[in-house]
Amino acid sequence: MSTAGRDGDGSRQTDAPAGRKSRLRAFVALSVLVAIVVGLIAWQPADLMLWIKALHVIAVISWMAGLLYMPRLFIYHTDAEPGSQTSETFKVMEQRLLKVIMRPAMMITWTLGLYLAWSVYGFQGGWLHAKILAVILLTAVHLHYADAVGRFSRDSARRTARYWRLMNEVPTVLMIVIVILVIVKPF
Repeated sequence: MSTAGRDGDGSRQTDAPAGRKSRLRAFVALSVLVAIVVGLIAWQPADLMLWIKALHVIAVISWMAGLLYMPRLFIYHTDAEPGSQTSETFKVMEQRLLKVIMRPAMMITWTLGLYLAWSVYGFQGGWLHAKILAVILLTAVHLHYADAVGRFSRDSARRTARYWRLMNEVPTVLMIVIVILVIVKPF
């Protein structure tokens, strides 16, 4: 008997118990992060802004990982026959990536980013305004991906694999723009 697709306890990753376990792990991780932020704010260390920046960067990396991986899942899902075991597995993967990683990471990114924009920069600077615009566009990509997850879950109209290959480049380009704006501050 094959053990492919099974966790260490023998359960399949597409089973409901595995989904509950992954949601619980995500909740615990998110709770730990919130506890760290609350603890830092209560403690008020001299380097609080560095801690907030570090947590912001961690959230951005997590969000970007999802934004870069999701279209790859869509490319392979597009080739899967609707209703097949492969298609059903992709549905579970896409839902978990969106709900457990991408959505919380996006919310933390926005929350800490806006806090930094207000407390450090007072929402001043052309580079900051351009960065916020780029993050709004990145959020639009996220919402587009979330809509596609819903469409795939309903086996409704799908875009082509070529479309998803092109969409895979959009977060990369926006990430490059954001990093340059933050590091170089060209205007």
